[in-house]
Amino acid sequence: MTSDTSNPLHGILDQLARGELLIFDGATGTYLQDHGLEPGGCPELLNDSQPDLIRQMAADYFAAGSDMVLTNSFGGSKFMLKKYGVGDRVRELNRKAAENARASAGPGKFVVGSVGPTGEFIEPLGAVSEEEMYEALAEQITALEEGGADGVMIETQLALEEAALAVRAAKENTDLVVMSTMVFDKGPRGYFTMMGVTPERAVEGLQEAGADVVGTNCGNGIERMIEIAEKMRAVTDGYLVVQSNAGIPKIVKGEICYPETPEFMADGYRKLARLPVNMLGGCCGTTPAHIRALVDAVKSPVTNA
Repeated sequence: MTSDTSNPLHGILDQLARGELLIFDGATGTYLQDHGLEPGGCPELLNDSQPDLIRQMAADYFAAGSDMVLTNSFGGSKFMLKKYGVGDRVRELNRKAAENARASAGPGKFVVGSVGPTGEFIEPLGAVSEEEMYEALAEQITALEEGGADGVMIETQLALEEAALAVRAAKENTDLVVMSTMVFDKGPRGYFTMMGVTPERAVEGLQEAGADVVGTNCGNGIERMIEIAEKMRAVTDGYLVVQSNAGIPKIVKGEICYPETPEFMADGYRKLARLPVNMLGGCCGTTPAHIRALVDAVKSPVTNA
């Protein structure tokens, strides 16, 4: 197959191969909560009930300078949707999630399907068989491709077994560019996911599974994300992605607040770009304002000074 940069699918990898830095969007949950999503509500249902809101979210992030946006499908597996009584709507809601983002994506802009944790563990640790988990992940990911996604982001993962299975499901059932990120906590012995995976092992395991881009998201502010990214870069020359929280949330007057301002995060993004990290974006607490600051920080003439 010959490369065609007018085709967004090939465009993602072609742009990375040319050394271009690609910018993701900011937080989906934060945006939707700021626009009326009730605590405990199902974000994925908004793809059907409020498509204009989902399209506006994508439009706002694209306007802020994002090269690609994630679909509103983080909890779109059958395991997560059944908790809201809509486990039979996986294909519909994921397809619409991609269609809504695609409706706001202009020329040269990309849509990446978001696939979060299933909330289940594979046997023998959990009650779900590897085959059932694989089929559920393939169902979600193929629906995202049908809706117009250019890639898939298997994100916020804790268990390498589930993340690797999702990568394989994407590679074996779609033509999507496949990305995957894991979440790390810092303890006395360094950084580990909740299931004991180090950043270095995450890189190795996800690349072995076939991921085109690997990295980290959520759980940490920009300074710790730099530390994690340095560990990842030390073991790979492949493409890396970092999507940082706007710090660790605090409760202020009964509301959740993220302390890291766009200006504070901008310097950290510059350091990540120089590492280099090939894709940068925001996670919980980040807004279009954070993405504008990110773009200004890494794509200004002083970036390489």
